[in-house]
Parts: sequence; structure tokens; C-alpha cells
Amino acid sequence: MQSRSCTLPILFLLASFQIVVVSAQQNAAPHLEKRGAAIQLIVDGKPFLILGGELHNSSSSNLEYMKPLWPQLAAMGLNTVVTPLSWELIEPTEGTYDFALADGLLAQARESHQRIVFLWLASWKNGMSSYAPDWVKRDTHRFPRVVAKGVEIELLSPAVAATEQADARAFAALMQHIKQVDSRDHTVIMMQIENEVGVLGDSRDRSAAADRAFASPVPAELTRYLKAHHDLLYPRLRELWDQNGDKINGSWSEVFGNTSRADEIYMAWQYARFAHAVTAAGKAAYNIPMYVNTWLAENDAEPGTFPSGGPEPWVVDIWRAAGSALDFYAPDLYAPDFALWSQRYHRDGNPLFMPETRGGSPGAANVFYAVGQEAGFGFCPFAIEDDMDPKQDLALSYHLLSQLAPALLEEQATGNVHGFLLDKAHPHVDFAMGGYTVNVSLDEIFGFHSESGYGLIMATGPDQFLGSGKGFRVTFKLELTTGPRVGIASVDEGRFELGKWIPGRRLNGDENDQGHYWRFDPRHLHTEKVKLYSIQ
Repeated sequence: MQSRSCTLPILFLLASFQIVVVSAQQNAAPHLEKRGAAIQLIVDGKPFLILGGELHNSSSSNLEYMKPLWPQLAAMGLNTVVTPLSWELIEPTEGTYDFALADGLLAQARESHQRIVFLWLASWKNGMSSYAPDWVKRDTHRFPRVVAKGVEIELLSPAVAATEQADARAFAALMQHIKQVDSRDHTVIMMQIENEVGVLGDSRDRSAAADRAFASPVPAELTRYLKAHHDLLYPRLRELWDQNGDKINGSWSEVFGNTSRADEIYMAWQYARFAHAVTAAGKAAYNIPMYVNTWLAENDAEPGTFPSGGPEPWVVDIWRAAGSALDFYAPDLYAPDFALWSQRYHRDGNPLFMPETRGGSPGAANVFYAVGQEAGFGFCPFAIEDDMDPKQDLALSYHLLSQLAPALLEEQATGNVHGFLLDKAHPHVDFAMGGYTVNVSLDEIFGFHSESGYGLIMATGPDQFLGSGKGFRVTFKLELTTGPRVGIASVDEGRFELGKWIPGRRLNGDENDQGHYWRFDPRHLHTEKVKLYSIQ
């Protein structure tokens, strides 16, 4: 009896400890965490998949304008809205802050059960400085502009300490306020710092101060980084540095060559130092994930035809060398080769998040590749309010992926997920998974050929797979070159509700081409499970 009475308090203490641990995890601020093979966004103690959309630039500047949009966005399957919050509205008078708009957006988001990623539009937006407050725009002496091709343009110089300090103070004040009003609810899950920074119209700033800095020695911390990470540098940057002798001393043109690429690298350093400083100030107030986005250049485009100095893939290493406050770098991806550009950003510990991209039918397909093949934790087409039909293709993909999210996030961590995009130019893809070589190709039956297809496949157990998408078919072979053949034991369609699998039809006959293929016909999205067996 005495032993039993001692056990009860111990069990009570253990239960209380578990409650405290769970509560602490749920109350922790949103953050990024390496879980197995993936870097995931953790919100309220669990991995979170952003199925989002970015609003037009001015939509969120007025709460009455926004009010009817929230329920329509939620009906599309969005769980997160990416929206600007501009310096000019937060600090209309220097030192005086107005957070009424931010508070109103938080209240509206909570009412519709949505999360928010705020875009801090401050010193720069799309390579220009239109979102700075009036008191900054008027004072060109305190806040100097960039000189491009001999002309001063409406673009704040990133090399000016006064501009950096003013921007950082305002951002820190905003983050302190967000912490005060949202650290319990976690409505705001990430922050974007500035927007598509860089010099337009020239390869670099050519003001007198910038010319002096360009002729000065390259900072030692940059060349030390390049030397320490030589073999991991983006190939174009590594080749450029190698061609110029891998110098660790000298001016920017001496170290990187007398070309526009050296100008771009110099501007990348200037913008990166500025952005890291602003980010660090914000994180000191409230530490949640923060990133910068990129106006992508064409492969051979000249710096200045795109914002020179922004975190293009080939200069992300320059940005990393400049500081550690930023958590990751993200593409604004409208280019036709979605897979290639995704791979350029999902590298060397940089997770994939898509803050701005195409929606509609292209987005409905691309999201499967992003979250499947590249273990992305978020996808956010731009101008999301232009088409809020809950039956449009993107909305259908979002609704399906929201069902899959718990299983998908678990399998991202194991690395047992593959996503794919198929068309006439790329009609098939092969990959290894679960001991099998998996062949995915455009669906074909009775003379019908799919024009396109997309989806993802997860290995969920021995000889078992879960797939989702449309317009493709799948065959399996054992990875061993000799051995038994593989057959399809069963195919079941279904859906997930609150993480539980709800089976639908058992698919056979025409639906699996008489047992030859695991099929996802192109007429609508499917979620299916397949079981395999070996034939001796």
C-alpha cells in the first residue's frame, strides 16, 4: 500500500510535466526547424504547410476593402495571406508609429482562421523606393539616392547608414508591437524584408560615395567566406572568382573582374548588409522567420535590366557572407521552367518557399512539384484576389493538399516524397522510392494521350504508396536488376479527413488499365493508395 501511494504523486508530476512541455511547444514563436531531410516551418509546435496567396500591392492598405475578401480566400482553401505592410503607413511622421492597420488585419485574419506573412515594404519595392515615408523622400541630403548613368534616381542608396538605421528602427517597433499583440495567437508566421531589391537602370550605384567604396578593398569577411566555402559556391560565382585568381585582397573589380558582374556582386553586398541589419533589429524584438525575395533575371540578362544586387541564385552566397539574420532566400517565380528555378533555390540548406508566383492552372500544377519534389513549406501566387472561384484549379489543388498536409509533412522529413510536372516536352520521370524504381508518365489509354500531368507520390510502408494529382500513370520495378516482377495488388481512391484516411472506390478494370498501371486520369484530381506484390 505504501509503494502504491508513492507512485500516484510521481505519475501526477510526470503528467503535469508533459502538459507543461506541450504548452511550451505550442506557445513557442513560429520558427524553422530541420526535421530529417527537410527544413520545415513550425507553428504552434507542429509543421505547417503554407497554402497561400499574395494580395495586390494596395489591397491591404484599407480594412474596409479587405473585409469581404477574407471569407472568399478561405473558401479557396487558403490558410495564409501574404500582404504588404508599408513603412509610409506605419511611421507617417518620424518617431510616431501607427499600428491600427496592422491590428485590423490581424483581427480580420483571426476571424477567418487565416495566418499572415507581412511584406515589410520600406526602403525598397521592385527596385524602387516608393514606399518610404514622405519625410524620407523629401530629405535627399540625409537619405541620399542612387546615381545611375549619371542621373540621381528615386532609389535610396543601401550604403547609407542613416537610411539603414531609420528603416531598422521602424521595423523593430513594428515587430515589438506584433510580439505584444500576437505572440500568443501566432497569426503572423513570417516576415518578408523589403521587396525585390536592387538597382534598376544601371549595374550599380555610381554616386561619388559608391565609387569610392567600389574602389576600396573587398571586405575580408566576404573573401574569407568565399575561401571557406569554395567548393559549395554557386557554380557561376565560383567560376568568376576562379577566373580572376581567387584573390582575397583588392578592390571589387580586382577581385571579381572589371565587368558588370563585379558591379552586381558589389551591390549584392551592399543590399545584403542593409537587409541583415534591418532583420536583426526586428528579430531582437520578436524572433520569427524572416526572408528576402528575388526579381528573377533571365540567364544571360545584364545587371540593371533586373534589380542588380538582389539575391539571384548566383549571388545568394554573397548575401550569406554578409550576415546570418535572414533565414532564407526566395524566388518570385514566373519563369516557364518552374522546376529548374526551384532547384536553384532549394540548395545548400536553403529551403524552398514560393512568396510570389503564377496562380490558376499553372499554379495548381506547380504547387505539387514545390511541396513534393523540393520539400517546400509554402506556395503563394500573386494577385490571388483576381480569381477567388472556389472551383478553379488552384483552389482544387489547395483543398486536396490541405487534406494531405499531415501525411505530406511527415514524409517530407523522411525524404520519401517525389513531385513531378509532365508535358509533351517532359513526358516521363523516373525515381527510386521504397526499394522500387518508379516510372511516372503521361496517362494513356484506349488511344487517348494526356497533354499534361502533375502530382506527387509518397512511400507509406512496405510495398505501399500514396499518390495525388491527375493526368499520369505509374509503373514499378524492383531496384534489383534480377528478381521477381512486380504486380498491382490493389488500388483504392479516397480522401483524408482530420488526418484519417476515408476509403472510396476500389479501382480496377479500365481505372487501372486491367492491372497494368496505377492511373490518375486527367479529368479531375485524385488521391489514391496502391499496394504491390511480387511475381516469381
